[in-house]
Amino acid sequence: MDLPRLLSDFPGVGGRIKQRDEDFFVQEIPLYEPSGQGEHVYCEVQKVGITTFEAIDRMADALHVSGRDIGYAGMKDAHAISRQVFSILGTTPEAVMAAKWPDLSVQWAARHGNKLRLGHLAGNRFAIRIRDVAATDVVKLKPAVERLAARGMPNYFGSQRFGRRGDNADLGAALVSGDDKAVLGLLLGKPMPRVDDSSAQGARAAFDAGDFEGAMKRWPRRSGMERRVLARFIKTKNPTAAVRCVDERLRRLWVSALQSEIFNAVVASRINTLDRLIDGDLAMKTDNGAVFAVPQAAVEQARCDAGDISPTGPLIGYRMTEASAAAREIEDAALATRGLSGSDFRVAGRLKVKGARRALRVIPRDLELSGGPDEHGPHITVAFSLPAGSFATVLMRELMGIDEQDALDA
Repeated sequence: MDLPRLLSDFPGVGGRIKQRDEDFFVQEIPLYEPSGQGEHVYCEVQKVGITTFEAIDRMADALHVSGRDIGYAGMKDAHAISRQVFSILGTTPEAVMAAKWPDLSVQWAARHGNKLRLGHLAGNRFAIRIRDVAATDVVKLKPAVERLAARGMPNYFGSQRFGRRGDNADLGAALVSGDDKAVLGLLLGKPMPRVDDSSAQGARAAFDAGDFEGAMKRWPRRSGMERRVLARFIKTKNPTAAVRCVDERLRRLWVSALQSEIFNAVVASRINTLDRLIDGDLAMKTDNGAVFAVPQAAVEQARCDAGDISPTGPLIGYRMTEASAAAREIEDAALATRGLSGSDFRVAGRLKVKGARRALRVIPRDLELSGGPDEHGPHITVAFSLPAGSFATVLMRELMGIDEQDALDA
């Protein structure tokens, strides 16, 4: 991410993360506990090296239920040890506890009255190891950690929000603009040698050259979505009909990436004053997420200093409450880079996205540091809690001084 760090005067300790699944541990902090009664079974599952959707598929097969009847509160990284809560309809706590799955283990199970929904989550607890560093460098991190605990960290969306090819926001912008031809060009063309394998590169190059049949022959069978969209385009010659073949969840993910890009730009514009309100801000209460207008920043700054409230930025949509005065000018400038307005997110025949506000900063809690060796060499472990929706890799970027991809590839 080409975005400024809050701790720009701290060079960071460098190193690498996510070298092994056990180097990245995350445990959900539930929004509420199961009641013990109801038709859904809540269970905490530890998964290693697999995605949330893979875990759902394995549980559904073993328990003979539909994957649609399994709820979850948030997505979790595959390259990690993750403890995640699911709700399952059509089974019993005893059956869940007795089930055996590869790379999955059940920690507890109890009944509850409703399905677990996306966002039903208070936060996450992380423990992340930094490799290829001197364990004694842990002392260098203490002042940096204290600054983040006092001022908060940028609430950037992490690079994973923008997809493996980094073009999810471009796809979202084309989708919102109604430029379905551009959506197809991004989805099926524009090969990226450093990202795409040889088969995908050949398929994308053929599409760009107008050889659609040749592109279909080159797409591997595992690229089911690309093949399905291309087949519809070949049959209809209609970009809109082809784009409609894309699963709605994926299209919403693209629009979400566009929202995230605009939000990140606002954070970047205010990086040096994330803990300072400005006139016209919409502030968010830390304890309950309520948002209110701040006509005069000086009146509310003491609450911001105490961490009780924070300025917010836009997750643009047609019903999003807009800032005013100086805060509005910054947000309008970020939105103008895409040539869009909130009304563009509500157009007949396309996705309708209401929008929301998101805090520009988030204060990590219960920060702990430790250093030492294990069988794989020296490391530093950083443990902390973040509210739901905030990215651990953004905090690690502040401490390491390098972006996530550099930390993976170094």
